[in-house]
Amino acid sequence: MSVVQPARPAKLVVSILTARRELFGRVLGLLERNYGRADLISAWLAFEYTRYYEAEMGSPLFRRMASFSRLIEQTDLADIKLLTNEVEGRFAESSLRRVNIDPGYLLHERFVLATGKNFSHRIYLGKGIYADLTLTYAKGAFQPLPWTYPDYAAHDIQAFLRWARDKYTVDNRRRSAENENAPATGNI
Repeated sequence: MSVVQPARPAKLVVSILTARRELFGRVLGLLERNYGRADLISAWLAFEYTRYYEAEMGSPLFRRMASFSRLIEQTDLADIKLLTNEVEGRFAESSLRRVNIDPGYLLHERFVLATGKNFSHRIYLGKGIYADLTLTYAKGAFQPLPWTYPDYAAHDIQAFLRWARDKYTVDNRRRSAENENAPATGNI
């Protein structure tokens, strides 16, 4: 019999894709109001993996990744995706998105994205949202899976995710130290 353990908190990571880089600060500000300060932000990354978004969002497209200092519960991913969909809607013009926000979470052993699209390898979270196991971490590196999007298999995003993973390790150590130093509570 397995022993039920609480799920570890995860590091929230978002990808913000846009042809209008001037929107990044405003989008990030809205996310920070909900999830706390961004602790890591990538450089601008050219997005040249597909032309899928260009008709809606324009071109050239660029991406920036951000992670947040406050850890999240893994079960919050569906609600986070719904909120990022609302943020996308705030910046839409004539019903066309100007930003695409992909939220996900990072643990030491995996990176999971949220999506509204069902597929064989995606697990339903509720509220119309699925979890997509995008990358696993083994042998000192992120490992793409057969369905991993090419941009998440690329060096620049994986370099950011390794940086975020290192920060997540520090966050967990700090959290453990804070819990050890907290005064004991309870009835005697």
